[in-house]
Amino acid sequence: MGKRDNRVAYMNPIAMARSRGPIQSSGPTIQDYLNRPRPTWEEVKEQLEKKKKGSKALAEFEEKMNENWKKELEKHREKLLSGSESSSKKKQRKKKEKKKSGRYSSSSSSSSDSSSSSSDSEDEDKKQGKRKKKKKNRSHKSSESSMSETESDSKDSLKKKKKSKDATEKDKDIKGLSKKRKMYPEDKPLSSESLSESDYIEEVRAKKKKSSEEREKVIEKTKKKKKHKKHSKKKKKKAASSSPDSP
Repeated sequence: MGKRDNRVAYMNPIAMARSRGPIQSSGPTIQDYLNRPRPTWEEVKEQLEKKKKGSKALAEFEEKMNENWKKELEKHREKLLSGSESSSKKKQRKKKEKKKSGRYSSSSSSSSDSSSSSSDSEDEDKKQGKRKKKKKNRSHKSSESSMSETESDSKDSLKKKKKSKDATEKDKDIKGLSKKRKMYPEDKPLSSESLSESDYIEEVRAKKKKSSEEREKVIEKTKKKKKHKKHSKKKKKKAASSSPDSP
């Protein structure tokens, strides 16, 4: 048995389209689109200017509004001008009336002005005297406060120094006792050595306290004397300053 022939003839599509002829198109072609009518540059400019200007109805409406607004402004100006003129006339009348009344009351006002000026000057003198007194009192208070602060600071510093001295002296006394014990282990000629270490230290402390208390008393007495002198000087100055002010 022989094989079946399955071969198919080749058909060129381009040759087939050419053999059919031109196809009738239903819509516009590309050439029709490219050949469409177009406006010139001048026509385009005119259209843009019309858009910028806007519609005629809107322009007319704006013109009418502007005219009405101008009329209202003119009316308002006239009202203001009339009111200002009337106020200026009233002021002139008042000035004339004041001048007339001032002529009659000039003599009486001169006497009253002189009395008022003298009373004002006296009041000013009194005020100035009060201000000076207040300033003096403030300066006196500030000086006293500064003095008290310095005294308190000096006392604190003295106390700290005394504490430090006591501590150093205790150390020295203990070292001295230990040296004496080494030097004289058997013989005890001194009365202080015959006592115990604690008793001797207490006696030394009592003596040092007494001496320090006596020094503090002397310092306080000298400070009080200085303060008394300063206060007496200030009182004399106040009496001298107040004596010319009193008459």
